[in-house]
Amino acid sequence: MGTHETDVLVVGAGVAGIAAARALRARGLSCLVLEAKPRIGGRAFTDATGFDHGASWLHQANDNPLTAFAEALGFEMVDHDKLRQRLLFTEGRFATQAERRAFSEAEDRFWRVMEAAAADGLPDRAASEAAPSGGRFDALVAHWEGAQICAAELSRMSLHDFTATALDGPNLVLRRGLGTLLTTLAEGLPIRLGAGVSRLEWGGDGVVAEGAFGLIRARAGIITVSTGVLAQGGIAFSPILPVPVLEAIHALPLGLLNKLAFPIPPGVLPEFGPFASLRRDIAGPGDRPISWIARPYGAPVMLAFIGGSLAWELSRAGPAAAEAHARAEFARVFGAEAARALGAPIITDWGNDPAFFGSYSHARPGAQVARRVLAEPLGDGRLIFAGEACHPRFAATVAGAWLSGEAAARNLLPEGVG
Repeated sequence: MGTHETDVLVVGAGVAGIAAARALRARGLSCLVLEAKPRIGGRAFTDATGFDHGASWLHQANDNPLTAFAEALGFEMVDHDKLRQRLLFTEGRFATQAERRAFSEAEDRFWRVMEAAAADGLPDRAASEAAPSGGRFDALVAHWEGAQICAAELSRMSLHDFTATALDGPNLVLRRGLGTLLTTLAEGLPIRLGAGVSRLEWGGDGVVAEGAFGLIRARAGIITVSTGVLAQGGIAFSPILPVPVLEAIHALPLGLLNKLAFPIPPGVLPEFGPFASLRRDIAGPGDRPISWIARPYGAPVMLAFIGGSLAWELSRAGPAAAEAHARAEFARVFGAEAARALGAPIITDWGNDPAFFGSYSHARPGAQVARRVLAEPLGDGRLIFAGEACHPRFAATVAGAWLSGEAAARNLLPEGVG
């Protein structure tokens, strides 16, 4: 190995970094994973209460590589779509069965229109330009599919990328938490916590990482930090990254989806079943409703989800503003007394976390190709980026991050590892 301390240096111990390290070991290569935070898992983090602060679902579970791991490790999983009662609040009341059916039809129409637009042969454009409008629930569907699902409004997103990365079910949740699964999968890996990389040289015959830990040399490097961190210059690269790569990083910004977990005192809510979901209809121009999930696994908890531009605004205002907004939204449906009765929440804020600066990526209009550009090996295989932003099909998910990490380990060229 000469002066190289390991074959491959992996920067980031999130989903992609863990997948890359496991794949490198399977390939017979040594590696070291450097993680800036004092924990592993990245944006898949389950706390001691079992609350998933970030990633919560195994989307499209039959095609999700983590499903098999969860099954093999004996994790209890449930199909969220089969369990949950879908509630819609409109015009100051809960929707009728006919109204819920009309909303479901609007969702189906939305996807038919969007998929047809993506296949029409015209240049890529903002997803909002193709979205249906004029129907009673069209605005709510667009808000739900954009800000509340993709963490960004449709006007900020590439139509082609939006449709290419759309997900199907089943959507599984893990009783012990998705972050717990990642922690289990990372057992035995050479991970150094509290080891943030501030500078990375990749112009020689290998890579050199620099941080408070000093210098670490390797034959090749896999960078799995978020595009939010990369766009803000969280790592200084020497030589500077090629222009197409820099453009791809900035074309794949992170949206924001924050959660609040409120304890529910007895008698505050109707007896919703576990995982009941609630959406409030848009009341007028500029209205940006949040959404709720009640009683996960029957626990006395109400989860609030705040996405898109509203999430960024509340993130800048601070956690007290997010809590106040969520309580006001709760009061609109269940009354002010019920809102005051909710317990003190756990509040996530991925936007202000300097290890991420957001939740998950979307491609700007016209920039669908950016995901493939970012995933291309550099320097004869010495340097490669990985993460959910690099996957053209399962972007913004743990599946995409895992598959991207495995691909990065596989695509390191022989020249890059000696």
